[in-house]
Amino acid sequence: MRGIILAGGTGTRLYPLTRLINKHLLPVGKYPMIVYGIDRLRQAGIKEILIVMGKQSAGLYTEFLGSGQDFGVQLTYRIQESAGGIAEALDRGRSFIMKDEKFVVLLGDNLFMDDLSTYVNKFAQQPAGTARVLLKQVQDARRYGVPVFDRARPELISRIEEKPAKPKSSYSVTGFYMYDTSVFDIISGIRPSDRGELEITDVNNVYAADGRLEYDILQHWWGDAGTFESLQEAGKKMKGILP
Repeated sequence: MRGIILAGGTGTRLYPLTRLINKHLLPVGKYPMIVYGIDRLRQAGIKEILIVMGKQSAGLYTEFLGSGQDFGVQLTYRIQESAGGIAEALDRGRSFIMKDEKFVVLLGDNLFMDDLSTYVNKFAQQPAGTARVLLKQVQDARRYGVPVFDRARPELISRIEEKPAKPKSSYSVTGFYMYDTSVFDIISGIRPSDRGELEITDVNNVYAADGRLEYDILQHWWGDAGTFESLQEAGKKMKGILP
């Protein structure tokens, strides 16, 4: 199974730092943020990884990470030319994934303490054309994409509501998604949102509407290191995770 790490975006919530460097290269402890994602995929047995990035820090990525050999993986790089959304960035990996292959997608600013192997292995047993996401219980679900569970089949998500005023559950959809190549057909069929982006929530809701979106619930800390506060928290939580 292969992996795609999405590491583009402008990182506006981390200005002015991100005027100088892509947010996924900012330090979390003694390593750049993206190294933790690479290591989590490696631990899950995923060693062929595509990094989709913007042009801003492309040279820094390749200079620090190289071929991936020092991190126990094989890295490929693609440039996302425009800020067209997460699903648009994912589409840059279309030619990286083999026909009918299952793969995982990680948002590069999402950090996990769980071993992802169990979740990836569950997904490997799912039927073709289905998807899987990871959830985490949170204090204020209004800030996130919130799953609504299928009452008849509680192992499924019936839809995801983006930043709802009145969440129907206390869970957040995290930035780790599992698909096969059917996702690229779905991306081709969705339309840009009001903010002009191809939204990953719209992609996941196609699977959900068809009864094809399963999930797992994370047991340990998860963070989206996209603000100064969450970046500082990540540095404390991830301290000692890597040698």
